Amino acid sequence: MTTLPPALTYHLGDRTVRRVGYGAMQLAGPGVFGPPRDHASALAVLRAAIAAGVNHIDTSDFYGPHVTNKLIREALAPYPDDLVLVTKLGARRSSDAAWLPAMSADELAQGVQDNLTNLGLEQLDVVNLRSMFSPHGPAEGSIEAPLAVLARLQEQGLIRHIGVSNVTPTQVAEARAICPIVCVQNMYNIAHRQDDAMIDQLAADGIAYVPFFPLGGFNLLQSQKLDAIAAALGTTPLQVAQAWLLRRSPNILLIPGTSSLAHLQQNLAVADLVLDDVTMAALNAL
Repeated sequence: MTTLPPALTYHLGDRTVRRVGYGAMQLAGPGVFGPPRDHASALAVLRAAIAAGVNHIDTSDFYGPHVTNKLIREALAPYPDDLVLVTKLGARRSSDAAWLPAMSADELAQGVQDNLTNLGLEQLDVVNLRSMFSPHGPAEGSIEAPLAVLARLQEQGLIRHIGVSNVTPTQVAEARAICPIVCVQNMYNIAHRQDDAMIDQLAADGIAYVPFFPLGGFNLLQSQKLDAIAAALGTTPLQVAQAWLLRRSPNILLIPGTSSLAHLQQNLAVADLVLDDVTMAALNAL
């Protein structure tokens, strides 16, 4: 049984974006630290993404640090009217490339200014507060204080919309009681379904969900089965994993990242990959 492809746009705050976007993290150097291996290629990938219709780019000034935002500005400014740039705060990089929390009021305010400067903007479209209570994934802890800082910066006109990242359902509920939340960004994929109930609730409330690591944490058996399904479809496991996400829920927005033009085209082709009900059932069984 063949089904129709999923709708390929969704709203992000008050903007409509294509559900296959682009994540800029991999444009930085190894370990998301330092300059890109090939500066010209990084610019070319960004320009090719926009030329192909991408209008949602995920970035952060702690990628590099400061590297990806400067590349985005160099490649794309002045920005297309429909482009939504989503950044995130809550972390910083040490001189040895470690990821450290940066959730104080001063750090968040400086982070907003750094993003504005390096992207060349007067207002940030969307800022995600990334919870840093644990380096290994979401962990409980109140995010009221840092989120209140972002809400005040939003009132000042520096931020248009606010989202949250690396969060638990309790933290999402806490955030929504403080200010309007337009997106949640967490690790989620075929093998890691801990956010199933959250995704369904967010979809019912018209809030976008942005998964990262579409192949993260698969065990060997799951990987083998995914490889077999992809081979039967004549595509790659990553493309199948992303196509599954598109069909999983209409509020899911993809942000696959790459520094390769060839891989960019593979990622964008996911929008045309239709998974029938039999394939979806096999993937859900993973």
